[in-house]
Amino acid sequence: MDNSRKSSVKTATHRKKINVKLPNKRISEYYAENVFTESTMKKYLSEDAFYSIQNAISAGKKIDRNTADQVAAAMKSWAMEKGAKSYTHWFQPLTGSTAEKHDTFFVPSMDGEGMETFTGSELIQQEPDASSFPNGGIRQTFEARGYTAWDPTSPAFIMEIGDGITLCIPTIFISYTGESLDHKAPLLKSCHFLEKAALPVVNLFDRHVTKVHSTLGWEQEYFVVDEALFYARPDLVLSGRTLIGHAPARGQQLDDHYFGAIPERVYDFMLDFEREAHKLGIPVRTRHNEVAPSQFELAPMYEEMNVAVDHNQLIMDVLERVGKRHKLAVLMHEKPFQGVNGSGKHNNWSLSTDTGKNLLSPGKTPKTNLMFLTFFVNVIKAVNEYSDLLRAAIATASNDHRLGANEAPPAIISVFIGSHLSSVLEEVAKRVDHGRYDEDKNGSLKLDIHNKIPDVLLDNTDRNRTSPFAFTGNKFEVRAVGSTANCAWPMTVLNTIMANQLTDFKKEVDKLIKGGEKKEGAILRVIRRYINASQNILFEGDNYSDEWAQEAEKRGLSNVKTTAYALDFLNTKKAKDVFIKNNIFSDVELEARSEIFYEAYTMKLQIEARTIGEMALNEILPVAITYQNNLIANARGLKDLGLKKGSYQSQLNLIERISSHIQVIENDVAEMIEARKKANKLEGASEMAKAYCDDVKPYFDTIRYNCDKLELIVDDKLWPIPKYRELLFLR
Repeated sequence: MDNSRKSSVKTATHRKKINVKLPNKRISEYYAENVFTESTMKKYLSEDAFYSIQNAISAGKKIDRNTADQVAAAMKSWAMEKGAKSYTHWFQPLTGSTAEKHDTFFVPSMDGEGMETFTGSELIQQEPDASSFPNGGIRQTFEARGYTAWDPTSPAFIMEIGDGITLCIPTIFISYTGESLDHKAPLLKSCHFLEKAALPVVNLFDRHVTKVHSTLGWEQEYFVVDEALFYARPDLVLSGRTLIGHAPARGQQLDDHYFGAIPERVYDFMLDFEREAHKLGIPVRTRHNEVAPSQFELAPMYEEMNVAVDHNQLIMDVLERVGKRHKLAVLMHEKPFQGVNGSGKHNNWSLSTDTGKNLLSPGKTPKTNLMFLTFFVNVIKAVNEYSDLLRAAIATASNDHRLGANEAPPAIISVFIGSHLSSVLEEVAKRVDHGRYDEDKNGSLKLDIHNKIPDVLLDNTDRNRTSPFAFTGNKFEVRAVGSTANCAWPMTVLNTIMANQLTDFKKEVDKLIKGGEKKEGAILRVIRRYINASQNILFEGDNYSDEWAQEAEKRGLSNVKTTAYALDFLNTKKAKDVFIKNNIFSDVELEARSEIFYEAYTMKLQIEARTIGEMALNEILPVAITYQNNLIANARGLKDLGLKKGSYQSQLNLIERISSHIQVIENDVAEMIEARKKANKLEGASEMAKAYCDDVKPYFDTIRYNCDKLELIVDDKLWPIPKYRELLFLR
């Protein structure tokens, strides 16, 4: 019997690799060649226009129409020289992916001819349909108008897809009435808020700093499988993960894949997408095998946050597109395979000044040490105050499968800082006590910490791979972010709570200074209070242990394991206060975002429920019954030959076991459908999401368990879909 599994395995095993022709030059010679960089702008703009736009960007001011027209003309000339015939506003709606609407530069004229044109107004604004994207009720079908607006802080770029070459202009996406409908607009607001809040704090230590910006370095994990195997799995195609599939005899238990030699076919694919990334100015530097079979990782250098987010969205598109060239399917899902490591997107976050100082990197002098301590402790305090918001920021249906196992952190938000810094904070808390601190004759503090902190370099803290929020030497690593996530959302939350915290810190320090306290003493007094107030969030041990879950509960830390309930944190007064009062979201925007996330969760589970039901009834049960009929015929034949029952008892046992699994699958699919129908009748996105979580999703596990048991029983030649051993090891 031929089936899609057999043909896909045959195709995969006979696949020939595609040889990649890399440019015969250094990466630096073609890096960012498809980006409208600052140096490119200088070539195509007049000096006045160049400095006008640079000043507008750095000061955050509106760009006047004359400058916009000049920039548009320059972009058009540059893009057309590279072969572009069209342009698009490239934006990030709340679908989780990017969006674009292409227009040609060509405009016909009245005389039947025409010309290529691109004006400042076309650069600054376009009008896509706002009702067809997730909007949380802000826009209805009869209220379709929305706008994309140019983000000049992220450079335009050229996208080459086949023979098509398009100028892409990064933009925000808002409704006709002004509400944000994307990830970028709130991120930009949070970046501005953090810059505004951080600068006065930095100036307590260094008056020469005039600008502070947040930075991000993301690490993207992903799986690759042969395209033929991928298309033979309806669950992978429709939901991104395998809803059915028994663990193979060999998975990751030998630890032989991690950092091993990269398979040649995958290596060629990596070289290909890295070339594309470098042309787009994405500073990709690292590639390696990850822990699970067929799992890999790439990582760039850190960048200014807004650009880093754009680059991560771009790289996910490039990965999938280049993968198709190599007949490989790139799986971004957080948990495409049960029982092996899932995929995350570690977000390495820090703050930098215009003088080149990383504010989370200790210096060699008491002044810079104290500045480091100030920002370091304020991060911990912010996470302690708003840990539930961070939990909501990493909550998705797909990430729920990953959190809490196989080197992914649990749902309990805690902060790991390492034993060395723990002792430093303990000493600060002890010595700055009871309204007193020691000074030497020069008025300097005698805390004996200044000789310790410079030792906190990149490798001074151990790496706790179970921690969701870990200090790793000169940055904080948010390990709980899922591989499919848009980094903008968790980074918007982190920027906002940090900026809010720094604002409060500055007020408290100023109050003490006005009361007669010396500046350094006032800073340490507030830091000491923050250290003592944030002890609950600090944890150095095994985040997977039952003991930690019990201890976290005693500390009052939440442990919400599913997205349907974690999203409730967005609707608290605390969340509304920090977002709304700081102008990151309006009340309408925050409520709409909450609705969108609930709906996305529900729709993901709806798709999975339909897919697993269809696969179980239409693919698994038919082959199970076919094999069962073969066993019945065999047993009946042996009986007709006059053999004793014991001679075919094994066949009878298998027939009974198959019947049992078939019955459970059929019953559970029917009950799951009824549970879906009841959930679909509920009003309110939150209520429906919780019904799918509590009443529909549990059937996935029981249906899968019985299907997977059948996989171990049914004749291998009959099994219709590629097995794990083929998906994970055929490259």
